[in-house]
Formats: sequence, C-alpha cells, structure tokens
Amino acid sequence: MEPFQDLYETPGDRLDAFVEQNLQPQRDWKKQVMDVVQRIVQFLQNQCFHDKLHWDRVRVLKVVKGGSSGKGTMLNYSSDLDLVLFLSCFSSFQDQAQLRGGIIRFIEEKLVYCSRSLAYSIVVVQHRERAKSPRSLSFWIQSRKSSTAIRVNVLPAFDALGHFCPDSKPAPEIYENLINNASRPGEFSPSFTELQRHFVKSCPTKLKSLLRLVKHWYMQNLKRKYRREALPPKYALELLTIFAWEMGTDKSENFNMDEGLVAVMELLRDYKDICIYWTKFYDFQNETVRNFIKQQLKECRPIILDPADPTNNLGREKRWDVVAQEAVYCLQQVCCRTEDPSQSWHVQRARDIQVTVKRTGQEAWTLAVDPYWPIWKMETEMKRWCALHGEQRLSFREPGGRRQPLSSQRTLADYRIFSKVNVRVLETFPPEIQVFIEDCSGQNRPYAIDPDASIYDLKEKIEEAGGPRVENQILEFQDRELWDHHSLADLQIKDCDTMMLIRRS
Repeated sequence: MEPFQDLYETPGDRLDAFVEQNLQPQRDWKKQVMDVVQRIVQFLQNQCFHDKLHWDRVRVLKVVKGGSSGKGTMLNYSSDLDLVLFLSCFSSFQDQAQLRGGIIRFIEEKLVYCSRSLAYSIVVVQHRERAKSPRSLSFWIQSRKSSTAIRVNVLPAFDALGHFCPDSKPAPEIYENLINNASRPGEFSPSFTELQRHFVKSCPTKLKSLLRLVKHWYMQNLKRKYRREALPPKYALELLTIFAWEMGTDKSENFNMDEGLVAVMELLRDYKDICIYWTKFYDFQNETVRNFIKQQLKECRPIILDPADPTNNLGREKRWDVVAQEAVYCLQQVCCRTEDPSQSWHVQRARDIQVTVKRTGQEAWTLAVDPYWPIWKMETEMKRWCALHGEQRLSFREPGGRRQPLSSQRTLADYRIFSKVNVRVLETFPPEIQVFIEDCSGQNRPYAIDPDASIYDLKEKIEEAGGPRVENQILEFQDRELWDHHSLADLQIKDCDTMMLIRRS
C-alpha cells in the first residue's frame, strides 16, 4: 500500500500528520507481522533442529527479533524482519564463522520441507555469496489469505553476551574477543542485536516518528531512484538521525518534525565531515578496544560506528555522494521549509572531544573542543591559561607514533583526531625552534632551543627537565650518534625533527 501523498509535496508543518496517517503501522499490518514472527520462531524452536545433525545436537538458546520491527520503527506495510538465532553449537565467534554456512543450508531444507505446516507460502532469496559462506537465510513469506509478502532474514549467531542486561556495559573482554576474531567489518554484528535493538527502541516516541520519516525518504525517494547503487544501510541513517536529535535538541522529546528532517538532510549533505560514535556499550578504558576505536576514527569519513559493535563502520564504501545529492534536492522541497529558520538545530559534524593540555612545570588543563574548530581558537583559550608571551607550539603523539606539531590554521579533524587527546604546549622565542626527544620507553617531549646551540646545550635542557645526567645521555638523529660540540644547524636538524635519547648503561 502506497502513501496517498508524496513527502516532497507535504508542507513542513504537516509532517506529524503525514507520519501518523501514512507511516505508523496499522493494527492489521502489525498483527500480520506478529503472526509471521510467532510461526517462524515456533518452527525454529520446536521443529527445525529436532533431527540429529552430523556434528552434534543443536539447541536453540533464544531467538531475538531485530530489524525495524524489533526496534519499534516499523513502517506501515513495509518491514525488514530480522530473526537472530542463537545456537548451542556456536561456542565462539570462530564456530559461528566455520559452521554458519552448514546451519543455514540445513534450515533452508527444513523450512521448505515444513512450509505446508506454516500455512504460508515461502520463497527463498538466492544470494550471490550463498555458494561460498552465507551469513543469513532470506526468504519471502506470504499468508495465503493476504497479497502482502514479508521478507524475513534468519541470522545464526554466537551468544557472545549471554544473560546480559542492556542497561549496563558488556565486559570489555567480549569486545577484545570480537576485535581479535572479526576479519570483516561487522562480521559478527548479529551477536550484538539485543544491544542494537535496545539502543533504538529506548528512543522517545517522537524521535521514532522522525526515524520513520527518514526511512520513508530513504525507501521512496532515494532507493527507488538509485536501485543499482551501493547505498548505505537504513541502520546508518537511523544512527545519524539519533545523533542529530541528541546534538540538535539536547535529547528533548518536544521538537518540530520539519526541523529534524532539515537537520538530518544537512548532515547527509555534509557527509564528508561526519564522525559519529557512542560510548554506551564500549569505550576507551580497555587498551585493545581503545586502540581499535582510535584506528577506526582515522578511516575516511563518513564514520558511523555501530554503538553495539565497534568493528562495524556503517559509513564505509557506500555511495554517500548520491545520498547527498538527493538530500540537497529534499532541502529545496516544501517539506523542509521551516516556519522559523532561526530555530533550526545546531548539529556539529562530530562530538566535542576532551583535550588535555600539558606544559612542563604546570598542572594539566582540560577543555572541550569541536574537532572542526581551527586550532588557533584553542590556542587563544590556552594563552589565557598558560600566560604565554612567546609563540605557542602545540604537538600531539598517538600511541606508537612520532610526535607531530599542530598547525594553527588547521583543525583537529585534519589530523583525524576525534577522541580524547593529550596536547603539549611549548613556548618559543625567535630564533628558537621546537625539537622532539624520544626515549627508549616511547616517551616523547618537545624542547625549545636555538638552532645555533650545541648538542651539549640540548642535553643540559634534557637534564633540567628531569632526564638523565648529561654524561649519561646519547642522542641519535637519523641513526647516527650526535657529538656534543656540534650545533643543531651544523647537523641540519630542523624545526620539529625528532631525536632519540639513549641512556648510557
């Protein structure tokens, strides 16, 4: 059943009514979906695995409803019904990867064999990858009393979470295990369906209406127009919409639908700046998880990390350019003409990040920074705190990497910094340059020094800053030892070069 009015012809102040009249699932449709779920779940739990398989007897631990019907964002007469099947034969992610294909083929055979008892006609969808390693079984199911077919995806999965309460964080070891075993982005995301579902389902009712509106735009105005393109999944747009609401309304449950639609379309238009992630279920406390997330945040934008699965970057390798093109067109339509443009949502393209500023001899100082701010704005704040009179020289260092200078005219985003970072500030006076000294433990500090000063002078500065005594220091640059009487200029050591400090035994 098609909506009687096109979204692009609907005035912005009529969008609430548009959602209620056209997109909210009607009682008969919800009843039909519930009946399908009940029949398929009963089949999986009571019929499918009653035969003994050649590896071991398989028990169904639980069946979890995912997709839009599980999240509470189902559209009327349109639903992606995902049923995640947690099985006893998967005791690890490795088991899931190795045994999943055989399990899916077995379910398909049993489903076709038992289809008569379901009182529904079933047509299995043939995927290109099915001959290799299928990840799900997809089929259309249709009641003999109805003309509407429902697509169902059955995804066998390892029960990584066990008996877990979605209001608390999973143990970090679960994510360590995931990161160490995932060979493809989001390969084991079905194991975290309960978290994905809770994240969206716990949204307020008004936000779910906005989610339905954006999904309708995706299905009717984008996917139909670009059928052959590799478009991002609907889940990516759901997460982007939730992010826009959080940033634009401070999680208010009372907002104007047209302002929300405009904010989402503007984010899609500016997709090259998007970096979105949450720390609800995983965060930066565990070293393995922290290093992995930081690496994910260095990927090409847009970056949209699944809040339940850090390996699943929903922004990668999709045609966001055509999404942006359609979003620009949508912004020109009457549905995006707001009554008061001055009340539009202010949505940053990434969250503020915590910058910890360190200066030798002073306590550390923290500030929240929009990663798209020019760094000179941050320097202005620092100047008040540090009471500097010379030139500020800022630098940062990622774990395992070399210390890098930060340019005043660039942004933290230019350096792909989207999470908590430590920044060192150094004061220099002309003609001083900034050099970096790295020791064997990986510690790296900046020093201000005249280029005509000697290596011995530099060693004295290192000792004064708490380093080893001068006579116990060996400095190397480009794999050669530096002699005390040479000047930095003679050795062609330039601004922001790094030297290695070795302690004599």
